Amino acid sequence: MQMNILSSRLSLMIALLLSAGVAGAQDIQKPGVNSPTSFAIVVDQNTYSQAKKEIDSYKNAVEKDGLGTYIISSNWKNPEEIRSVLKKLYNQKQSLEGAVLVGDIPIAMIRDAQYLTSTFKMNQKVNWQRSSVPSDRFYDDFQLEFDFIKQDTARKDYFYYSISPAGSQKINMSIYSARIKPPVIAGKDKYQLIREYLNKVVIEKSRENKINDVFISTSHGYNSESSNAWAGEQLAFKGQFPDLFRPGNQVKFFSFLNETFLKFNLLSALKSKDLDIAIMHGHGDTDIQLVNGYPYVSNPQGSIENLTRYLRAKVRDAKDAKRDVEKVKEGFVKSLGVSMGWMDNAFDPKVIEADSIFNDDLDIHVKDILSAKPNARFVMLDNCLTGSFHLDEYLAGYYPFSGGNNIVAIANSIGVLQDLWPDQLMGILQHGSRVGNWFKHTAYLESHIMGDPTFSFTANTDFDVNKAITGKNSVAYWKTLLSKPDADLQALSLVYLARLLDSKALSALLKKTYLNSPYETTRMQAFQLLERLDNADYQEILISATKDPYEFIRRNAVNEISERGGKEFIPALINMVVDDYHSERIGYKIRTTLPFMDAETSKKQLEDQVNADRLVHFEKSKADLLKLVNYSEVKVKGIIDTILDKSKADKVRLYDIMTMRAYRYHQTIPALIQTVKDQTNSDAIRIAALEVLSWFPRSYKKQEIIALCKEIEQGESYNQELKKQAKKNIGIFL
Repeated sequence: MQMNILSSRLSLMIALLLSAGVAGAQDIQKPGVNSPTSFAIVVDQNTYSQAKKEIDSYKNAVEKDGLGTYIISSNWKNPEEIRSVLKKLYNQKQSLEGAVLVGDIPIAMIRDAQYLTSTFKMNQKVNWQRSSVPSDRFYDDFQLEFDFIKQDTARKDYFYYSISPAGSQKINMSIYSARIKPPVIAGKDKYQLIREYLNKVVIEKSRENKINDVFISTSHGYNSESSNAWAGEQLAFKGQFPDLFRPGNQVKFFSFLNETFLKFNLLSALKSKDLDIAIMHGHGDTDIQLVNGYPYVSNPQGSIENLTRYLRAKVRDAKDAKRDVEKVKEGFVKSLGVSMGWMDNAFDPKVIEADSIFNDDLDIHVKDILSAKPNARFVMLDNCLTGSFHLDEYLAGYYPFSGGNNIVAIANSIGVLQDLWPDQLMGILQHGSRVGNWFKHTAYLESHIMGDPTFSFTANTDFDVNKAITGKNSVAYWKTLLSKPDADLQALSLVYLARLLDSKALSALLKKTYLNSPYETTRMQAFQLLERLDNADYQEILISATKDPYEFIRRNAVNEISERGGKEFIPALINMVVDDYHSERIGYKIRTTLPFMDAETSKKQLEDQVNADRLVHFEKSKADLLKLVNYSEVKVKGIIDTILDKSKADKVRLYDIMTMRAYRYHQTIPALIQTVKDQTNSDAIRIAALEVLSWFPRSYKKQEIIALCKEIEQGESYNQELKKQAKKNIGIFL
């Protein structure tokens, strides 16, 4: 009798879905347990046929954790089919909290949405496979809207969409999502890899495993190799995970400065069967994690080895490029004052082999991951491109599918900003948060989970953080949680209070929290949320933040000053030259921010503050900064002249206009507004100028931009493309 009822309900659901216009037929298996929220396993029919036993076991394992789970299988034709089903499940009483996409699931390639990424600004006229963002926000953020463009002719699983102005222009994930998509591994088919992975997940879910073994690593060139940035992260991490720093637990910090070939230390640590979390900072690509550069040495022999290795590489490059090798060598003799003999062995086979091995040992490659079989259950890679899941081979995918105990890898499908908050809210993982419930608070368009998003560590307290995140809780509930002595539970409380309180009450709470919290990450969360209010309290806190003990907050303060550009922030910015210029990443940020600020005010503050009353041996740094300001003043004037000069070719003007997508020259905003309004300009020029204005959402001139966009929306003299962009701009700004 029960089976008949179940079958009837299943048939009814399928009928309802089909009657609602969902393309194609889906087989939907309903949850076997009642739970406040639900989870969906979305799988293509071939994969389900090949791994049915393992997928069914995975469903049962998730349900043993108390999360009712659907299995939805079909021969999926396009991403809309899946999004439609997930939205319907999300809107049910037993609301969907997350989904995992297993096997061959269509890939949404998003365009016209680079402001939703951390830093991606590629020219969209280049190859669409490269200039689009592979993103599962298509499947997990239902406030975003997308306009279909086309299906790729070569890669039939790629579907191109433009972000629509009709939906939200900010990421606010409705559910979490993840991919179980194995990369190509010689000798194994993808179905075998999925079966092996799911068997591992089921076993891991049956284990008790509290977080008690973690490592964090940093690689060469990352965050300007700043020692203060690295130290700040370690101090903040202790606030997030205090138990890790007590006897009986283990936390390690690896720097590329520790070893010439740090990758062997990292791979050894990853092999440890006790390792819970590995957080790995660095640059990278689809098939590599960059770890070391040439050794930093002060002894003569080491310096000579670095130089000769460099010269040999350049000579070989010259030969490969069919250049005159002898001329290249003579050039180095003249420019560097080296002996010709230092390059004589560049083509010796044994030397070539030794150099090749040396260079290979500097970084982590796919073959290294396959050999090491990482056991860290949770790995976070903040490198560029390692999470390019749309490719057949992508480095992050080898972590969960290499045969070790890794369950989850977090990675990025495109290039990513270095200055991201590395460990945001990560402390909630020690309270048993499902990885997906953590991830949904931190993701950009390019961020992705590779593996099981329902994975969680055993909670170290009896607080149910998943229930807190997925439930509908009151202000009183979150304020009670805010009083707990836990950095990231407090930060999480602020996130949800920001959704419930009116702006006045929220502003007062965030300001109070920032000024009084001893926790670095709680202060950072308050600072970040207050920034969104953009009010007098925030302006006050922004100036205070330039002196915060936590380097990451100070660094973000500089960045926010660059985004705003107002004269009132220049004294605090120049004070950082006096107090904090030795912090490498902050020094870099100051140098990139000064060109965006008012030149006369900047020069006056440099004269008033950077002097012998406060500093010793400051003359060169001051002269360099004054030179930078003067140079930038001339450069910006030239950019403005080019933008307004209709005698110049559109190509020339567009080049300078598009500069503002990466550089916040607030000084150009009046010229850009004038360009948009001027009907004698070409449509291409006007639309480009309006689009780059969308990159100034926090500028002190933003009200002028908003006024322009409202004028365009309401005016009759502007075409539909301008109206569409104006609507998008307002969505970004407000």
